[in-house]
Amino acid sequence: MPSTRTPLYPHAARTPLGVETVTGEGTPARLPGEGRHPTDRLIGRDPGEYLFVGLRGDAHDTPPPRPESAALPLAPGDICFYDTRHTPVLDFPERFRATVFLVPADLLGLAESDVRRIARTPVGRASRLGTLLSPLLSDLARTSAEARPPVGEMLAWNAVNLLATLATEQLGAQAPGTTGTQPPVLARILEYVELHLTDPDLAPDAIARAHHISVRYLHKLFKDEGTTVGRWILRRRLEECRRDLMRYGRGSRTIAAVAARWGFLSATHFSRVFRAAYGMSPREWRDTAGRTTRAGRT
Repeated sequence: MPSTRTPLYPHAARTPLGVETVTGEGTPARLPGEGRHPTDRLIGRDPGEYLFVGLRGDAHDTPPPRPESAALPLAPGDICFYDTRHTPVLDFPERFRATVFLVPADLLGLAESDVRRIARTPVGRASRLGTLLSPLLSDLARTSAEARPPVGEMLAWNAVNLLATLATEQLGAQAPGTTGTQPPVLARILEYVELHLTDPDLAPDAIARAHHISVRYLHKLFKDEGTTVGRWILRRRLEECRRDLMRYGRGSRTIAAVAARWGFLSATHFSRVFRAAYGMSPREWRDTAGRTTRAGRT
């Protein structure tokens, strides 16, 4: 990268699913994106590597109103989500390394409101997940860009899975109605749910029993977060199914197999709740994703 303050333009591999990884060293003035009106000013504290996740929306959607600008300080190794329609301005040391993932928000199962919430909550390198994922995401970005297409695409997909986990954790910590002081037991419960999403027997009584609390208290924890246990589990399962349908298309896994993998015992029930959540059937979503993937290969 040149030492002048220029945008960090991507010379990166783009997978058929629309994931790009951008790495560079220099002093770019702005992160990759199509937004002309920045929402945030990101301030780097020291030289080093910073990780960014640019979330892209539908190209035909109208960009959301520009929120009030804010200055967000970052430390080397921090992971910062941003909306590519409102690209942040950078105020960093003269030399630093940047690793950027450009990912469709849909691929992470993020709604418009989700993007707005996590775009202003950087994941600290010193946090529990930051310590684990920051170096791993950095390595995946470099390796996927250098690998041959089949391996590179698999590595990029692994990065997407990690970013989806990170986004889910952030949304859980910043759920509507929270005061920013989430009970430690709830964090453990959300992690437990993630690890057992594929279990069709995952239910409030099993979750409460695993954490030595009453079912009544479990429901209270989720009520305080503005949701219910059942809605949270359903949402996460649907998000994983939607991503699998996009990933495999008309490949080796049927819609029923994808649904069963994520704990849905009835294909009919799965189709009904999928349509209610996303406004189309699983088959329509899979076919739409397939057309997008084929277009990405041309």
